[in-house]
Amino acid sequence: MEVLDYYEFLQISPNADSDTISRVYRFLARRFHPDNPETGDVDKFISLRRAFDILSDPQRRADYDATRKIQAKIPISDSVDFMDGIQGELNRRVALLALLYLRRRTRPDAPEVSLAEVEERMGFPRDYLDFTTWYLKSKKYITRADNSDFALTALGVDFVESNSAKLPVLSLLLNGGAEANTGVTTFARLSEDETLGALD
Repeated sequence: MEVLDYYEFLQISPNADSDTISRVYRFLARRFHPDNPETGDVDKFISLRRAFDILSDPQRRADYDATRKIQAKIPISDSVDFMDGIQGELNRRVALLALLYLRRRTRPDAPEVSLAEVEERMGFPRDYLDFTTWYLKSKKYITRADNSDFALTALGVDFVESNSAKLPVLSLLLNGGAEANTGVTTFARLSEDETLGALD
């Protein structure tokens, strides 16, 4: 499971000043406090308190920032081949679905992933995504908002969950293989018919 990014959780910039951190904390604390009958959430409130305790203390924040930089995510393209013809395109589709699935599962309240984040996580420019996103939108596996944020649909969730055991790349990405940087992986263990059939 992904480690919680405190800046992302608070929806603030890593350069936010202490006043901004305090203001956002107070706002979210009211929302997530367990006494709030409409939006209270014990787990989120605990995470919020932990984030505030670290980010409001200059020394702890400096330590956290240093650790955060070290743990910066390795692009998926370091462990998956995206450039080799049809196989590369199929890998792009599966990798995007895996990325969106993990976001929706770990952050159901904010499942959208921006185009910039997709580029950063996938490790290649957006030009390589046009055909991929057109196809996945046409299949109704993903949506794309006017601001270019992507999100996984219920059909996309069904596809990921029903094919995670059949597609090695999907299994690798869902189980953290991209972060482990285990080397180039392709669909070689599946026949082309099986791969194409899974994405129909």
